[in-house]
Amino acid sequence: MEKSITIRYKEYDIHNSEAAEECELLKYAIQATDTAYAPYSDFHVGAAVKLDDGTIVIGSNQENVAYPSGLCAERVALFTASAQHPGKTIKSIAIVARNPQGQLVEASPCGACRQVMAEIQTRQKSPLQVITYIGNDRIRIIDRVDDLLPFLFEL
Repeated sequence: MEKSITIRYKEYDIHNSEAAEECELLKYAIQATDTAYAPYSDFHVGAAVKLDDGTIVIGSNQENVAYPSGLCAERVALFTASAQHPGKTIKSIAIVARNPQGQLVEASPCGACRQVMAEIQTRQKSPLQVITYIGNDRIRIIDRVDDLLPFLFEL
């Protein structure tokens, strides 16, 4: 029996007022790229997390010569938010990347980051919105991690 999955998402121009709140969070993620430590890949990723009380927590990728000891921007931001603001619901995360030339480029969370997002969403029993920059002044908004990572792994 063949089945299919529908992935729901929205795309907006960053100047579209319908996505003003998401674009505001994206600005924090862009700023976070400045704190990335990426001497090996020269790929600077920033993430910004918004909590239910409006608090913004940022993270950036942190590489290490002893690969894979580094950590992605998404997990830095999510783990920091969880450690510094226990019990608060994480409403959304915005992710952006800069290539070696400093230009904003499309970046999507890796599998490990998607699994961390999925567990946070499950644990808090509330959707976690994922916002990514996709190039050409456009963003993609995914309202819940299920659409980014179907068949979530749970124990």
